[in-house]
Amino acid sequence: MAQSNGKLEHSVKIPEIKFTKLFINGEFVNSISGKTFETIDPRTEQVLAQVAEGDKEDVDLAVKAARHAFDEGPWPRLPGAERRRIMLKFADLVDENAEELAAIDTMDAGNLYSFAKGQYIHGAANQIRYYAGAADKIHGETLKMSREFQGYTLMEPIGVVGLITPWNFPSTMFAIKVGPALAAGCTVVVKPAEQTPLSALYYAHLAKRAGVPDGVINIVTGYGSTAGAAISSHMDIDLVSFTGSTVTGHRIMQAAATSNLKSVCLELGGKSPFIIFKDADVDKIVPLALIGCLYNQGQICVAGSRIFVQEEIYDKFLSKLEEHVKNWVVGDPFEPNVHQGPQVDKKQYDKVLSYIELGKKQGATLFSGGEALDRKGYYIEPTIFTDVTDDMAIATDEIFGPVMSVMKFKTVEEVIRRANSTKYGLAAGVMTNDLNIANTVSRSIKAGTIWINCYFAFDDDLPIGGYKMSGFGKDMGMDALQKYLKTKSIATPIYNSPWL
Repeated sequence: MAQSNGKLEHSVKIPEIKFTKLFINGEFVNSISGKTFETIDPRTEQVLAQVAEGDKEDVDLAVKAARHAFDEGPWPRLPGAERRRIMLKFADLVDENAEELAAIDTMDAGNLYSFAKGQYIHGAANQIRYYAGAADKIHGETLKMSREFQGYTLMEPIGVVGLITPWNFPSTMFAIKVGPALAAGCTVVVKPAEQTPLSALYYAHLAKRAGVPDGVINIVTGYGSTAGAAISSHMDIDLVSFTGSTVTGHRIMQAAATSNLKSVCLELGGKSPFIIFKDADVDKIVPLALIGCLYNQGQICVAGSRIFVQEEIYDKFLSKLEEHVKNWVVGDPFEPNVHQGPQVDKKQYDKVLSYIELGKKQGATLFSGGEALDRKGYYIEPTIFTDVTDDMAIATDEIFGPVMSVMKFKTVEEVIRRANSTKYGLAAGVMTNDLNIANTVSRSIKAGTIWINCYFAFDDDLPIGGYKMSGFGKDMGMDALQKYLKTKSIATPIYNSPWL
């Protein structure tokens, strides 16, 4: 593992933090309590900004604004083509401000700047465009009924939506939730993660500039235990869409059930298997496996952190893995040669280090890494364990950090059983040139997304979501749009029918 020299050698202009207040009914406002909280730069451990701390009372105001905008305002009633026009303008503004947004997410979340600028921000703009294109194509069906009636369905926006987003990809997660909700005609109250609140506020500013009416997008920054809980239990919210931990997902479901029985969509944790069969090209698969586990510091719910390697190529895989990890650069995410930046905050940093110690204590062999970097910031070496058994904590728990477990297997049947021996079911990777194996394993793995001979093959058109305790419902693709709509059935008697 290589380490950057710790000096800032980039030419990126560090932006001024412009938006730190709540965004309610088209205006930036202080929280009712006047409280603020600190958002920290994980590169330096320094305070980036003091951000308004929203609470239940602020959520009430945001929901009131969203409800009025939905019940009385123009957004749900606009022709779909007009919503599309405004959303396309919103997307253009995102692209125009990509450098500043990328820098904000790099400072707030530790995202690599090159990825944030080149992929995440423009990807967010394209997500908004994707759903803008659907805004005027939301149709019901005409039904040929078996009795003397004419029947048809209407697809209508579900109403006021609470969107609770995670901290690992702030811009991506904002767009994949807000985009389809806006296209459907919903109004939203967004609670971004307290670790990374800044870009969501910037997006609200751009949405207003694009012409999104007041009250359609509201942002309440604050803590999950207060602002997030208030959204989950609010009697005037019709749907909560949440991405985050399985523990929090349980709480949201309970709150939804005991309040107004609102709809819930949950994209939760994962412990994805990355399965390498003996016929795979090891030289090509090793860098893919490394990226599959360490991308974004391992802070991605679909990380392929359980690496299963067929015994015939196990030693060769480890040898090649050792070569590649030596060239893996950890350092300041603004530096262009860096592969891995800091963990998002001190809590996550400590959690990852505690799992590394637990892996050693439970008997796994530390193959590579395992230490924190001796510098300011929440940096941890890429860590690889061998001799891992399926019951060890590093193999069962979602660590959300740069920790890889490499395990040996013999047969197809064995690896299917072991891959499925988890409470999670978010994603899996299958590396083989044998079509029969690829088909058998992909149909047998209990996970929402299977990548064959690739990984992180995300696309605007590809739905993402989990099985088992990884949640239910989909983000991305046209499937995501459906959860923001409800079906109304209408029947009328045909002229001269006996029902008149």
